[in-house]
Amino acid sequence: MIEAAQIRPGDKVLEVGAGSGYAAAVMSRIAGQVIGIERQHEKPSRSPRADRALGYDNVRILEGDGTRGCVDEAPFDAILAAASGSHVPQPLVDQLAEGGRLVMPVGKPAWVQELVKVTKGAGGKLIHANLGGVRFVPLIGEQGWREDA
Repeated sequence: MIEAAQIRPGDKVLEVGAGSGYAAAVMSRIAGQVIGIERQHEKPSRSPRADRALGYDNVRILEGDGTRGCVDEAPFDAILAAASGSHVPQPLVDQLAEGGRLVMPVGKPAWVQELVKVTKGAGGKLIHANLGGVRFVPLIGEQGWREDA
């Protein structure tokens, strides 16, 4: 997913479903800034002090509904979602910068999903690419699956 998102030096990246923050830490070695959103407050929290000591001072993990994105930090050069939705949430598309890339799985929970890449071209034109079959946990939230589904 990181490779497909074509993350470049200086990019501002949003990771939806940040979990422990491992992928965000990996992306931080390439990107200029990484913001992760995790809805489950029970997930292990990252220590900002430890992050700074390890050189991950360009990463922030926030708690919230990732299906809404992070409007206060938009626009993003790349958005990666580590959970599958029934569709690509419009708030995430809206928060892509021109030339921005969004990579996420789309499809029903507990079934084979398709990893899709959406690139926002000039004038907001969307370019879609299917990157193949995958299986991810469901994307839960306002623009995703219900928690009881």
